[in-house]
Amino acid sequence: MKKKFSLIAMAGAALLLLTACGTTAVTSSSTNLWDQIVYGFAQVIRFLSFGGLTGVGIILFTIVIRAALLPLMNIQIKSSQRMQEIQPEIKKIQAKYPSKNMESRRLMNEEIQKLYAENKVNPYMGCLPLVVQMPVLWALYQALSRVDFLKHGTFLWFEIGAKDPTFILPILAAVFTFLSSYLMMKSAPERNAMTTSMTYIMPIFILIMGVNFAAGIALYWVISNAFQVFQTMLLANPYKIIAAREAKVQVEKDKIKAREKALKKARKK
Repeated sequence: MKKKFSLIAMAGAALLLLTACGTTAVTSSSTNLWDQIVYGFAQVIRFLSFGGLTGVGIILFTIVIRAALLPLMNIQIKSSQRMQEIQPEIKKIQAKYPSKNMESRRLMNEEIQKLYAENKVNPYMGCLPLVVQMPVLWALYQALSRVDFLKHGTFLWFEIGAKDPTFILPILAAVFTFLSSYLMMKSAPERNAMTTSMTYIMPIFILIMGVNFAAGIALYWVISNAFQVFQTMLLANPYKIIAAREAKVQVEKDKIKAREKALKKARKK
Protein backbone atom coordinates (compact mmCIF):
# COMPACT_ATOMS: atom_id res chain seq x y z
CA MET A 1 0.00 0.00 0.00
CA LYS A 2 2.79 2.38 0.94
CA LYS A 3 4.71 1.62 -2.24
CA LYS A 4 1.58 2.05 -4.35
CA PHE A 5 0.82 5.40 -2.75
CA SER A 6 4.41 6.56 -3.28
CA LEU A 7 4.27 5.63 -6.95
CA ILE A 8 1.00 7.53 -7.42
CA ALA A 9 2.43 10.57 -5.65
CA MET A 10 5.60 10.52 -7.75
CA ALA A 11 3.61 10.10 -10.95
CA GLY A 12 1.37 13.00 -10.02
CA ALA A 13 4.36 15.20 -9.17
CA ALA A 14 6.05 14.31 -12.44
CA LEU A 15 2.87 15.10 -14.38
CA LEU A 16 2.58 18.51 -12.72
CA LEU A 17 6.20 19.33 -13.40
CA LEU A 18 5.88 18.35 -17.04
CA THR A 19 2.56 20.07 -17.75
CA ALA A 20 2.62 23.13 -15.53
CA CYS A 21 5.94 24.59 -16.57
CA GLY A 22 4.73 26.44 -19.67
CA THR A 23 5.35 30.16 -19.93
CA THR A 24 3.59 31.07 -23.18
CA ALA A 25 0.29 32.93 -23.13
CA VAL A 26 -2.85 30.82 -22.71
CA THR A 27 -5.86 31.76 -24.83
CA SER A 28 -9.15 30.24 -25.93
CA SER A 29 -7.35 28.79 -28.95
CA SER A 30 -4.73 26.91 -26.89
CA THR A 31 -4.79 23.20 -27.78
CA ASN A 32 -2.65 21.71 -24.98
CA LEU A 33 -4.84 19.85 -22.43
CA TRP A 34 -3.20 21.54 -19.45
CA ASP A 35 -3.53 24.96 -21.10
CA GLN A 36 -7.23 24.28 -21.65
CA ILE A 37 -7.61 23.45 -17.95
CA VAL A 38 -5.77 26.65 -17.00
CA TYR A 39 -7.95 28.71 -19.33
CA GLY A 40 -11.06 27.04 -17.93
CA PHE A 41 -10.00 28.06 -14.40
CA ALA A 42 -9.44 31.61 -15.63
CA GLN A 43 -12.91 31.69 -17.19
CA VAL A 44 -14.51 30.49 -13.95
CA ILE A 45 -12.68 33.20 -12.00
CA ARG A 46 -13.75 35.85 -14.54
CA PHE A 47 -17.36 34.64 -14.28
CA LEU A 48 -17.20 34.99 -10.47
CA SER A 49 -15.51 38.41 -10.66
CA PHE A 50 -18.59 40.49 -9.94
CA GLY A 51 -18.13 44.14 -10.85
CA GLY A 52 -15.03 43.17 -12.79
CA LEU A 53 -13.10 42.60 -9.53
CA THR A 54 -10.74 39.66 -10.09
CA GLY A 55 -9.99 39.48 -6.36
CA VAL A 56 -13.67 38.77 -5.67
CA GLY A 57 -13.52 36.05 -8.31
CA ILE A 58 -10.51 34.41 -6.63
CA ILE A 59 -12.19 34.60 -3.21
CA LEU A 60 -15.43 33.02 -4.47
CA PHE A 61 -13.47 30.47 -6.52
CA THR A 62 -11.48 29.46 -3.42
CA ILE A 63 -14.64 29.09 -1.33
CA VAL A 64 -16.25 26.93 -4.04
CA ILE A 65 -13.16 24.67 -4.20
CA ARG A 66 -12.96 24.35 -0.41
CA ALA A 67 -16.70 23.65 -0.14
CA ALA A 68 -16.39 20.94 -2.81
CA LEU A 69 -13.54 19.36 -0.82
CA LEU A 70 -15.46 19.52 2.46
CA PRO A 71 -16.65 15.86 2.41
CA LEU A 72 -13.08 14.72 1.70
CA MET A 73 -11.72 16.97 4.45
CA ASN A 74 -14.30 15.61 6.88
CA ILE A 75 -13.10 12.06 6.16
CA GLN A 76 -9.50 13.20 6.55
CA ILE A 77 -10.21 14.91 9.89
CA LYS A 78 -11.97 11.84 11.31
CA SER A 79 -9.15 9.59 10.11
CA SER A 80 -6.58 11.93 11.71
CA GLN A 81 -8.51 11.89 15.00
CA ARG A 82 -8.56 8.09 15.03
CA MET A 83 -4.86 8.11 14.20
CA GLN A 84 -4.19 10.37 17.18
CA GLU A 85 -6.23 8.16 19.51
CA ILE A 86 -4.25 5.00 18.67
CA GLN A 87 -0.82 6.63 19.01
CA PRO A 88 -0.33 5.13 22.54
CA GLU A 89 -1.03 1.65 21.09
CA ILE A 90 1.43 2.25 18.25
CA LYS A 91 4.11 3.22 20.78
CA LYS A 92 3.47 0.00 22.72
CA ILE A 93 3.95 -2.03 19.54
CA GLN A 94 7.15 -0.14 18.70
CA ALA A 95 8.46 -0.77 22.23
CA LYS A 96 7.62 -4.47 21.79
CA TYR A 97 10.02 -4.68 18.83
CA PRO A 98 13.09 -2.57 19.75
CA SER A 99 15.39 -4.53 17.46
CA LYS A 100 16.27 -3.04 14.07
CA ASN A 101 16.58 -6.35 12.19
CA MET A 102 14.28 -7.03 9.24
CA GLU A 103 12.20 -9.70 10.99
CA SER A 104 11.38 -7.42 13.92
CA ARG A 105 10.54 -4.59 11.51
CA ARG A 106 8.24 -6.92 9.58
CA LEU A 107 6.41 -8.14 12.69
CA MET A 108 6.06 -4.59 14.01
CA ASN A 109 4.65 -3.33 10.71
CA GLU A 110 2.21 -6.24 10.56
CA GLU A 111 0.87 -5.46 14.04
CA ILE A 112 0.61 -1.75 13.25
CA GLN A 113 -1.25 -2.48 9.99
CA LYS A 114 -3.59 -4.78 11.92
CA LEU A 115 -4.20 -1.98 14.43
CA TYR A 116 -4.97 0.40 11.55
CA ALA A 117 -7.46 -2.08 10.08
CA GLU A 118 -9.20 -2.69 13.42
CA ASN A 119 -9.63 1.05 13.99
CA LYS A 120 -10.42 1.85 10.32
CA VAL A 121 -7.45 4.21 10.04
CA ASN A 122 -5.77 5.13 6.77
CA PRO A 123 -2.38 6.76 7.56
CA TYR A 124 -2.21 8.27 4.07
CA MET A 125 -5.61 9.98 4.20
CA GLY A 126 -4.05 13.11 5.70
CA CYS A 127 -2.12 13.73 2.47
CA LEU A 128 -5.06 13.24 0.11
CA PRO A 129 -6.62 16.74 0.39
CA LEU A 130 -3.20 18.30 -0.24
CA VAL A 131 -2.65 16.07 -3.30
CA VAL A 132 -6.10 17.06 -4.63
CA GLN A 133 -5.44 20.77 -4.08
CA MET A 134 -2.02 20.83 -5.75
CA PRO A 135 -3.34 20.76 -9.36
CA VAL A 136 -5.82 23.50 -8.43
CA LEU A 137 -3.02 25.65 -7.01
CA TRP A 138 -0.83 25.08 -10.07
CA ALA A 139 -3.68 25.87 -12.44
CA LEU A 140 -4.46 29.06 -10.51
CA TYR A 141 -0.81 30.13 -10.57
CA GLN A 142 -0.63 29.46 -14.31
CA ALA A 143 -3.91 31.32 -14.93
CA LEU A 144 -2.61 34.41 -13.11
CA SER A 145 0.70 34.38 -14.96
CA ARG A 146 -0.34 33.24 -18.45
CA VAL A 147 -3.93 34.42 -19.08
CA ASP A 148 -3.90 38.07 -20.10
CA PHE A 149 -7.26 39.16 -18.67
CA LEU A 150 -6.24 37.92 -15.20
CA LYS A 151 -2.64 39.15 -15.16
CA HIS A 152 -3.61 42.80 -15.06
CA GLY A 153 -6.54 42.70 -12.64
CA THR A 154 -6.51 44.81 -9.47
CA PHE A 155 -8.20 44.39 -6.09
CA LEU A 156 -8.03 46.63 -3.02
CA TRP A 157 -4.39 47.77 -2.73
CA PHE A 158 -2.66 45.23 -4.97
CA GLU A 159 -2.39 43.97 -8.53
CA ILE A 160 -3.52 40.35 -8.86
CA GLY A 161 -0.61 39.25 -11.06
CA ALA A 162 2.13 41.13 -9.14
CA LYS A 163 3.67 40.63 -5.70
CA ASP A 164 1.95 42.27 -2.74
CA PRO A 165 4.16 45.33 -2.00
CA THR A 166 2.82 45.66 1.55
CA PHE A 167 3.34 41.97 2.51
CA ILE A 168 -0.10 41.99 4.15
CA LEU A 169 -1.40 39.00 2.18
CA PRO A 170 1.69 36.80 2.78
CA ILE A 171 1.54 37.59 6.51
CA LEU A 172 -2.19 36.79 6.70
CA ALA A 173 -1.59 33.56 4.75
CA ALA A 174 1.12 32.55 7.23
CA VAL A 175 -1.07 33.44 10.25
CA PHE A 176 -4.04 31.40 9.03
CA THR A 177 -1.74 28.51 8.10
CA PHE A 178 -0.39 28.51 11.65
CA LEU A 179 -3.88 28.71 13.19
CA SER A 180 -5.21 25.82 11.10
CA SER A 181 -2.22 23.61 12.02
CA TYR A 182 -2.26 24.67 15.68
CA LEU A 183 -5.96 23.87 16.09
CA MET A 184 -5.48 20.42 14.58
CA MET A 185 -2.47 19.75 16.80
CA LYS A 186 -4.16 21.05 19.96
CA SER A 187 -6.70 18.22 20.05
CA ALA A 188 -4.03 15.50 19.77
CA PRO A 189 -3.70 13.36 22.95
CA GLU A 190 0.07 13.25 22.36
CA ARG A 191 2.33 15.52 20.34
CA ASN A 192 5.41 14.44 18.46
CA ALA A 193 8.37 16.52 17.36
CA MET A 194 7.51 16.23 13.65
CA THR A 195 3.95 17.56 14.07
CA THR A 196 5.09 20.39 16.33
CA SER A 197 7.92 21.43 14.02
CA MET A 198 5.67 21.40 10.93
CA THR A 199 3.17 23.61 12.75
CA TYR A 200 5.85 26.32 12.89
CA ILE A 201 7.77 25.56 9.69
CA MET A 202 4.81 25.58 7.28
CA PRO A 203 3.73 29.18 8.07
CA ILE A 204 7.30 30.36 7.42
CA PHE A 205 7.34 28.43 4.14
CA ILE A 206 3.97 29.96 3.11
CA LEU A 207 5.21 33.44 4.09
CA ILE A 208 8.30 33.10 1.88
CA MET A 209 6.23 31.72 -1.01
CA GLY A 210 3.61 34.46 -0.56
CA VAL A 211 6.23 37.20 -0.70
CA ASN A 212 7.64 35.86 -3.95
CA PHE A 213 4.44 34.74 -5.71
CA ALA A 214 1.67 36.79 -7.33
CA ALA A 215 -0.70 38.47 -4.87
CA GLY A 216 -3.57 36.41 -6.33
CA ILE A 217 -1.88 33.22 -5.10
CA ALA A 218 -1.36 34.73 -1.64
CA LEU A 219 -5.03 35.75 -1.63
CA TYR A 220 -5.97 32.15 -2.44
CA TRP A 221 -3.86 30.94 0.52
CA VAL A 222 -5.42 33.49 2.87
CA ILE A 223 -9.00 32.49 2.01
CA SER A 224 -8.19 28.76 1.82
CA ASN A 225 -6.51 28.63 5.24
CA ALA A 226 -9.12 30.92 6.82
CA PHE A 227 -11.73 28.46 5.53
CA GLN A 228 -9.63 25.65 7.04
CA VAL A 229 -9.75 27.36 10.45
CA PHE A 230 -13.54 27.73 10.19
CA GLN A 231 -13.86 24.11 9.04
CA THR A 232 -11.76 22.80 11.93
CA MET A 233 -13.79 24.72 14.48
CA LEU A 234 -16.98 23.37 12.88
CA LEU A 235 -16.04 19.71 12.31
CA ALA A 236 -13.25 19.08 14.81
CA ASN A 237 -13.39 21.77 17.46
CA PRO A 238 -10.32 20.98 19.60
CA TYR A 239 -11.84 22.52 22.72
CA LYS A 240 -14.89 20.26 22.44
CA ILE A 241 -12.68 17.23 21.76
CA ILE A 242 -10.51 17.98 24.80
CA ALA A 243 -13.60 18.52 26.99
CA ALA A 244 -15.12 15.21 25.80
CA ARG A 245 -11.83 13.38 26.45
CA GLU A 246 -11.53 14.85 29.95
CA ALA A 247 -15.16 13.96 30.67
CA LYS A 248 -14.48 10.37 29.59
CA VAL A 249 -11.43 10.19 31.88
CA GLN A 250 -13.48 11.63 34.75
CA VAL A 251 -16.19 9.00 34.21
CA GLU A 252 -13.55 6.26 34.46
CA LYS A 253 -12.17 7.82 37.65
CA ASP A 254 -15.67 8.02 39.14
CA LYS A 255 -16.23 4.33 38.31
CA ILE A 256 -12.99 3.37 40.07
CA LYS A 257 -13.91 5.45 43.13
CA ALA A 258 -17.40 3.93 43.24
CA ARG A 259 -15.90 0.44 42.98
CA GLU A 260 -13.41 1.15 45.78
CA LYS A 261 -16.19 2.59 47.93
CA ALA A 262 -18.34 -0.49 47.35
CA LEU A 263 -15.42 -2.77 48.31
CA LYS A 264 -14.85 -0.82 51.54
CA LYS A 265 -18.51 -1.20 52.51
CA ALA A 266 -18.38 -4.91 51.74
CA ARG A 267 -15.33 -5.36 53.96
CA LYS A 268 -17.01 -3.57 56.88
CA LYS A 269 -19.92 -6.00 56.70
